[in-house]
Amino acid sequence: MKTGDRHNQFTLRPGGVLRGAVTVPGDKSISHRAAMLAAIARGRSEIRNWLAAGDTEATLGAMRDLGATIERLDTTTLSIVGGALRESASPLNLMNAGTGIRLLAGIMAGQDFPSVLDGSAQLRRRPMKRITEPLELMGADIESRTGGCPLRIRPAALRGLTYEMPVASAQVKSAILLAGLYADSPTTVIQPGPARDHTERMLRSLGVDIKEEDAEGKTITVFPQDRLSPLGLTVPGDISSAAFLLVAALLIRDSELTVSGVNLNPTRTGILDVLEAMGADITIGNRGAEAGEPIGDIRVKASQLHGIEIGGETVVRMIDEFPILMVAALRAEGETVVREAAELRVKETDRIAVMAAELRKLGAEIEEREDGFRILGPQQLTGGQVDGHDDHRIAMSLTVAGLITAEGAVVTDAACAGDSFPGFAETLQGCGALLAAS
Repeated sequence: MKTGDRHNQFTLRPGGVLRGAVTVPGDKSISHRAAMLAAIARGRSEIRNWLAAGDTEATLGAMRDLGATIERLDTTTLSIVGGALRESASPLNLMNAGTGIRLLAGIMAGQDFPSVLDGSAQLRRRPMKRITEPLELMGADIESRTGGCPLRIRPAALRGLTYEMPVASAQVKSAILLAGLYADSPTTVIQPGPARDHTERMLRSLGVDIKEEDAEGKTITVFPQDRLSPLGLTVPGDISSAAFLLVAALLIRDSELTVSGVNLNPTRTGILDVLEAMGADITIGNRGAEAGEPIGDIRVKASQLHGIEIGGETVVRMIDEFPILMVAALRAEGETVVREAAELRVKETDRIAVMAAELRKLGAEIEEREDGFRILGPQQLTGGQVDGHDDHRIAMSLTVAGLITAEGAVVTDAACAGDSFPGFAETLQGCGALLAAS
């Protein structure tokens, strides 16, 4: 990883104008899936622009422990030979990677050897019943004494099922579909609304028989598969990482920034729709496709935003972007209300409570609600010291907040930014932000 990823404190000063064109690291969700699917595909896969960050490195390490042969051609280019997983000599350590452990549980439920999936103290606090319960309905033998990890998975014959998800979740859907590869009959997932479809897109590219049975893609069926073809893909830029740069440029006067080659999968672009509804000057150009995913360049200009109400399907399409949206809402004219976002309370941290508490240290007034928050703006942040709480999206959101304070700010426990955005501090510095990393 880049040297800057070791920095654990960011010191921010107001006044820097953001300009230029930048790229962001490869999409985190796609990088997780690429490492796993390359390990179970037969033959050699090549993955370019792979995200070399804390969470994805944990997934890659787990696949290596399971017998995949992994060669690093450079920092972000992988050659993976897979097709024959084997029992690991020790528990698989997914560190902080919630996506990694939940998706891998689906794969391991179908193996003919036992496994233990574990992680950090932070990961052990995250709920796992949402995946273990449907997997057990398929016949999986999973022990979870606390409702979280460690997950102890023993060999079991999986059967196909039709599962209607109570709430839309890409991780739950993906775990079931991946287990369905090893089931005795087709497996169908019915989702109540849109959720990320990276797993379906990638499985299709591997030759898996997978069908969407309605126009909106809410009913997905996967058929058992003995052999997966190897991958060859370039991972597009991560829109969740781009969001921090986009919001910073929107809020800092006279800024104009282009983030190139960003994934524009419609299940992920809720943040763009919301920012445009708030009055953001956003232009998308140079559209294309990469790895079956739509991509483009996103240009933003500093804009006066106004508050809106956010709920329903939009929440699922931008669940990772609410911490940085909270920062944008502080500078928006009028009232911003977020509802139906209780999922934020069971991420790496309780992101509603933590963001509200830390932003109050900078002078913000935020009304915290059980399933969201209410902010009346515009508000001028004063300054102070805040804590990233070992949560990459919290740390990066607070960094952007520090850039729009009147007096400057210090973000401690900031090294976790490298969990999803290696070189975050350097990228902001290169755009013109007044940021010192130490």
